[in-house]
Amino acid sequence: MIGVIDTDGECAEWAFPAEPGAVRTARHAVRGALRDWGLESVGDVTVLLVSELVTNSLRYASGPIGVRLVRRNPAADSPVAGAALLVEVSDPLPDPPRARSAQPDDEGGRGLHLVAVSSQRWGTRHGKSGKTVWFELALPGQ
Repeated sequence: MIGVIDTDGECAEWAFPAEPGAVRTARHAVRGALRDWGLESVGDVTVLLVSELVTNSLRYASGPIGVRLVRRNPAADSPVAGAALLVEVSDPLPDPPRARSAQPDDEGGRGLHLVAVSSQRWGTRHGKSGKTVWFELALPGQ
């Protein structure tokens, strides 16, 4: 079950239980919000990266996993020129994720590398309880 926290205007936010279906449900929610905003052009990469980060949270966290999308416009105070989509994935674990060097036959260990090479910038930050991994994608033609 999804707990929709906020879907007002240029922000959409959900909390997913740390259960196996969370990744699929998060992908569906993110794709729907991007479609509603007319941002299908960044849908595939956004859904892929959200899947990787939610999977990582699901693997290590036992509490809820938060996903937040923020559509930033060029007029907003942002160090990045142009419109951007900010995506945040939060969980209750305080430890930041660690990038691994995946071998060709490894089934995992590529999530943070995908985030790093697919986004214009990314990072982590600590919250009151847990951490947030975020990334930003440029919005072409915006």
